[in-house]
Amino acid sequence: MKRFFTALAITSTLVITQACASQVKSGETPDSNASTVSNANPHADHNMEDSHGGHNMGNSHDEHSGHSKLEPANATAKLTLPTKITPNTPVPIVIEVKDKNGKSIANFDKFQEQLMHLIVVSDDLQSFNHIHPTYKGNGRFEVQANFPHPGGYSLFSDYKVAGKAEQVSVLKAQVPGNSSAAPKIDLATTKTFGNTKANLKLSQPTLKAGQEVHVIFNLQDTASNQPPKDLKPYLGERGHLVILKQSSPLTQADYIHAHAMKNTPTGEVHFITSLPKPGKYKMWGQFNRNGKIVTADFWVDVQ
Repeated sequence: MKRFFTALAITSTLVITQACASQVKSGETPDSNASTVSNANPHADHNMEDSHGGHNMGNSHDEHSGHSKLEPANATAKLTLPTKITPNTPVPIVIEVKDKNGKSIANFDKFQEQLMHLIVVSDDLQSFNHIHPTYKGNGRFEVQANFPHPGGYSLFSDYKVAGKAEQVSVLKAQVPGNSSAAPKIDLATTKTFGNTKANLKLSQPTLKAGQEVHVIFNLQDTASNQPPKDLKPYLGERGHLVILKQSSPLTQADYIHAHAMKNTPTGEVHFITSLPKPGKYKMWGQFNRNGKIVTADFWVDVQ
């Protein structure tokens, strides 16, 4: 029998409401169509302060708008994975979510079409993966993850306990072996990713810590040099943006997840966010071209 080790999460509470979330109850299969709507207020505004806590939603509104906010779940997450991890070989991982008393939590709400979003990044920010664990019931999520090279990894587990605020737990994994030197940070604003050329545009030439910034991904098909005609919604949005501040160790405060604005020009995906502290940040924009996910990554420097 394989030996396993566990890593406790660094948990943080986020006060972000999600519209029209679907609740999966214990006893139902995770893919059941018989899910019910949670008690969350579907019209509550997003809390702008969450950008300073590491999670920011696009199209945020004033935090003092008077709408009620969901209570924090104060949950904890535990990661279990094999003792021996081989680079570039998928390994099974388990995430168990419990309440503050150590009791398994059974009910979760869907948001952005999933019960859990798991962002797996190497601590040098060179490797990135956005995957969705399968819910097995009684607070247990399972998925296979790939760790491309030796070194430390941070897993940002983003979930929503039923009727509570969305929460991110940070879990850690270590892949044995000699870590290679981190590649040089490339601040180029135009890159090609397969059949997609992406140009990153920012609302101001110099980014200032704490200031709102408008982030635009201008996308072109490499063959035609025209805006892609096959862009589809990704997890219910025009695109998703994950941002991490270069830090050691990576914590929940370094994590930002923004959602695309609606009704933007063809071939452009827009986000509004805030980068709370000076330093270098890496952005991963994700878009759906007819079922194939394009991940466009860029470094930015914040003064």
